[in-house]
Amino acid sequence: MDDSVKAAMQRWPNVPAVYGWLSLDARGQWHLHPEGKAADGGPGESITSPQILAFINRNYAHERDGRWYFQNGPQRVYVRIDAAPLILRIADAGIGLQTHTGQPVLAVSEWLLSADGRLYARTGLGPAMLEDRDLAPWLETLRDEAHGSALLDVLAADPPAPASMRVAPNDGSLPAAPLLRMDTEDLAGHLGFTRMPRAPD
Repeated sequence: MDDSVKAAMQRWPNVPAVYGWLSLDARGQWHLHPEGKAADGGPGESITSPQILAFINRNYAHERDGRWYFQNGPQRVYVRIDAAPLILRIADAGIGLQTHTGQPVLAVSEWLLSADGRLYARTGLGPAMLEDRDLAPWLETLRDEAHGSALLDVLAADPPAPASMRVAPNDGSLPAAPLLRMDTEDLAGHLGFTRMPRAPD
């Protein structure tokens, strides 16, 4: 978090938080909701300024209860999460993963394959989902630890793959971790994040 933001929080500690003004989509893109109606489910307006995006990314954090927010100076702006709090992409160097905020992923303790074909992860940085554009190449690099088989082959096998297994990328960027299948509606609760933070009554 920026030093200037920390200083603003110390100087003005009681600025009320805001809800419904910011969302993060399934491709790691930030969207502004000028009327504060993110809870209505609309797409909002894409934020494209590189300076603003970098500022949001540096000051993006979460509370213990699973609510994620952008610390805008002294004011906390809670975020609607469309898929997961962190969106993963294959790193720029082509080895390993990084978050949409540009942080390298150094640890994954659990992979989760949803019923709708998305791949989620419990990372050392927080709950995450692999961006759809990188899903196929990343699945190609994951291997079943027990047999060394490509995960895509295991998933397509007949009989079907077991409900759980351990997988690791063949680029050596991460150690093996369990992979489980899970219903999409159960993912937020399992990973411990709030999709739509709401103001207290």
